Amino acid sequence: MATPQEKLAESLEALRKLQDRSVVAIRAADLSRAHRERLIRNGFLQEVMKGWYIAARPDDVAGKSTAWYASFWAFCAAYLRERFGSEWCLSPEHSLSLHTGNHAVPPQLVARSPRGGNKATALPYGTSLLDVRAAVPEEKDIEERDGLRLFSLPAALIASSPALFERNPTDARAALATIRDASDVLNRLLERGRSKIAGRLAGAFRNIGRDRIADDIVNTMRAAGYDVREQDPFASRINLVLPRREMSPYAGRIRLMWQQMRGAVIERLPASPGQPNDIDAYLKHVQEVYVTDAYHSLSIEGYRVSPALIERVRSGAWNPDANEQDREHRNALAARGYWLAFQAVQKSLRRVLGVENPGAVAEEDHGVWYREMFAPSVTAGLLRAADLAGYRDAPVYIRRSMHVPPNSEAVRDAMPVFFEILAEESEPSVRVVLGHFIFLYIHPYMDGNGRIGRFLMNVMLAAGGYPWTVVPLERRDAYMAALEEASVRQNIVPCADFLAQLVEEGLRGKPVAEVPKG
Repeated sequence: MATPQEKLAESLEALRKLQDRSVVAIRAADLSRAHRERLIRNGFLQEVMKGWYIAARPDDVAGKSTAWYASFWAFCAAYLRERFGSEWCLSPEHSLSLHTGNHAVPPQLVARSPRGGNKATALPYGTSLLDVRAAVPEEKDIEERDGLRLFSLPAALIASSPALFERNPTDARAALATIRDASDVLNRLLERGRSKIAGRLAGAFRNIGRDRIADDIVNTMRAAGYDVREQDPFASRINLVLPRREMSPYAGRIRLMWQQMRGAVIERLPASPGQPNDIDAYLKHVQEVYVTDAYHSLSIEGYRVSPALIERVRSGAWNPDANEQDREHRNALAARGYWLAFQAVQKSLRRVLGVENPGAVAEEDHGVWYREMFAPSVTAGLLRAADLAGYRDAPVYIRRSMHVPPNSEAVRDAMPVFFEILAEESEPSVRVVLGHFIFLYIHPYMDGNGRIGRFLMNVMLAAGGYPWTVVPLERRDAYMAALEEASVRQNIVPCADFLAQLVEEGLRGKPVAEVPKG
């Protein structure tokens, strides 16, 4: 008779076969009842709705939403395909967001289908799927990406409601910026005489500085006998000219987010104190706060480290080979990696305190921080040497976050633009907040993004003469909520306020966060 462990192994093998076929939305019929119940009981399967499941991780704390947010888009694609075959398409607004690299999980996803029921289906963690009974575009105006049927980008711009331009200006501007020529939208406008939409799009293109496209739309429509009245649908203008030959929507998104957020940051952070006169004294203070910084930064990421472990690692009294069987081995490796990375960051600090461009220094050195941080895990055999090569080549998901970072190809488009903007930015406070946030938004590495992002923030702080700043573990929830608000809703204010408070405390000489004794 099979043991419980053997039975669970059989169920896991059945689940593995589904995952090998890239099945994300698991129907009840895909697994036997015994397998389903066993996998649910052991935390390997999570029910989404009656008869539909997704794979989960038993080591995730009950109630955590990570598995759902990571599966959201693939699940919805499979569910809609099961219900409607090929007779469906996401709404033009959601299509446009996905075209421009915004994969944040929406509270409600809207799909069109001639067979739609005009009702919402409740999904986990406050999300839902609304299937609207409406016509879908012609096949020439539909694109399929990762199983999702989308309006093509020109068709989505034409079909989106006017409210899109006020409610989601970043997506709208990023979409407009990818249009190379008026002909991309003109043929669709002329086919049905959409003069009102033509006026709105002409005004939108002029808003982002694409006057030639705006003029071509208006003049062509008028030449065809239509009365076109140009109207800017955006609530505001931005002081940014997007490069005309920039092909990646992710690059445009980074530029737009930076420009739209920087004003709120400048309003909230204290002015730069200016370069410190004594560089050695500044670096000595940084060394003095190392234990505190390491404890809080590692703890925020879920590692369990003590001041004693941190000191042991710093002193070199820690031997990884002797601790192979130690249940704290991974925590010790993380602490060792943090110590090595911290030494590399201090070299970067000396460069920016010597008045080198902080954006250029960060671009040159952040890969070194990453390699030092994970070198001990390579030495211990937990990572391959190839894992130190650079940016990730696979998807990554942030625990409990509705923000889905860009895919690996997009990372390679976004990071050079990010560092270009960082190097060009003249306002120290903006480098601090947006340098930290945008790095985390892109999430370029498979692991360590939070720690490296806080190193980056502190290098930018040093360049502005601000003190080294520790994000306290006890404020983790507020910190993560502020980053989530900026990532998902494009609202940087809570993040700017949060960091401004920490910086102000440092400028007033308030002691940095405490470390538990022991």
